[in-house]
Amino acid sequence: MTTTAPSAVPQQAGGRPVGDFLWGVATSAYQIEGAAFEDGRTASIWDTFSRVPGAVFGGHNGDTACDHYHRMPEDVALIAGLGVDSYRFSLSWPRIQPGGRGPANAAGLAFYDRLVDRLLEHGILPWVTLYHWDLPQELEDAGGWPARDTAHRFADYAELAMGALGDRVRWWTTLNEPWCSAVLGYETGRHAPGRQDRGDSLAAVHHLLLGHGLAAQRLRAAAPADPAEPVRVGITLNTTHAIPVEDTPADRAAARRADGIGTRLYTDPLVHGRYPADVLDDLAAEGLRLPVREGDLETIAQPLDFLGVNYYTSHYISGSEADGLPEPDGRPVTRPVPQGLPVTAMDWEIVPRGLTDHLVRLDRDYPGIPLYVTENGAAFDDRTAPDGDVRDPDRTAYLAEHIEAVAAARAAGADVRGYFAWSLMDNFEWGYGYDKRFGIVHVDYETQRRTVKQSGRWFREHIRSSREQSAEPGPSAADGG
Repeated sequence: MTTTAPSAVPQQAGGRPVGDFLWGVATSAYQIEGAAFEDGRTASIWDTFSRVPGAVFGGHNGDTACDHYHRMPEDVALIAGLGVDSYRFSLSWPRIQPGGRGPANAAGLAFYDRLVDRLLEHGILPWVTLYHWDLPQELEDAGGWPARDTAHRFADYAELAMGALGDRVRWWTTLNEPWCSAVLGYETGRHAPGRQDRGDSLAAVHHLLLGHGLAAQRLRAAAPADPAEPVRVGITLNTTHAIPVEDTPADRAAARRADGIGTRLYTDPLVHGRYPADVLDDLAAEGLRLPVREGDLETIAQPLDFLGVNYYTSHYISGSEADGLPEPDGRPVTRPVPQGLPVTAMDWEIVPRGLTDHLVRLDRDYPGIPLYVTENGAAFDDRTAPDGDVRDPDRTAYLAEHIEAVAAARAAGADVRGYFAWSLMDNFEWGYGYDKRFGIVHVDYETQRRTVKQSGRWFREHIRSSREQSAEPGPSAADGG
């Protein structure tokens, strides 16, 4: 991948500069840690939801997952062996602050202390995500994200985490994919806590964003001063890249609605301090509104040091039902239409060009905010050879094509400064349990043996060659320019 120098070079706390582009891998706590009820950790909404019959494939849960809690040193050595600059991981809220209120749990914090120290010993930049969907069950019992108080509890938790880790961790993501938390958790019920209420979902959207703003304020106020390495605070979104199926008024309007509810409902208040007027009008037509109070939007619009972008596919949107009839609930039709492209094991179409276009669009519409691809990857059915080698040519090709798409966005002027492969290892894939594998490292769940896949070896080699290319001197005047 050809890289161009961004305006600021990230520095590793206690380590070497990471160059002009950050390469990393990513995970989340509930998906890999296990040790679900050890050392004072209490239940999260996913511990509860995964025990609802039929909620998760095979009745699977994260009680053991990849046993990362007990195998962390081995896993950090594995990360270092991949040659990445950074490891993006999430903290478990109920491990750090059982029940979501009160003081920190010393035993829970001790695990992350050890993890951060081990990463720094290996020269790996720790990149913390505060919330990757594991709300303490007690807070859900008190109303969950549709309740305003949860935003304030999140800010308290953020301050605890910064107080414990901020002397070594300078890169902080508040929320991962608030769309999933709000929509899948409170509208469709496909994710924990499994509620199905559109009004609750919209309230969750607002309170997640409010929680981000309150947490960003607390993080910056509590961060130890370090002129050489200022704290950086951002958020990660899985924004929707919506494309009209045809250039017709109906399809353009449908794509606008999809973009509004999937992207601008989040990015506009975060960056501009306002919700998009067309989305508010669409919601009002349904008799719905966001529970905004005076001062909320100013709080939400805290300065962003970066915007994380999680990308897996693009969506081609039609404004007409297949049979020409409107949707039965009377809402305007906003229908994704498959284009017959190759798909992953999740049945998601593979659209690398969509990543380029989406990054360029975000850079254009929200200028001045560095972009990082904080998740990108694919589930496929891997093949294990008799010698134990795990061959995943489809995933290898997916990564190569999407990394090239990032290079194309940078060449087009988008300020993209890093790429994190999802995921470091196979893990608990939410409602799919252990049936779908995204890792560039294979996990045998019976033995917990880790094996670097073909894709992981390719990723390691690509990072190495990219560094070598970026270190090559440019042409001199004697070369004729």
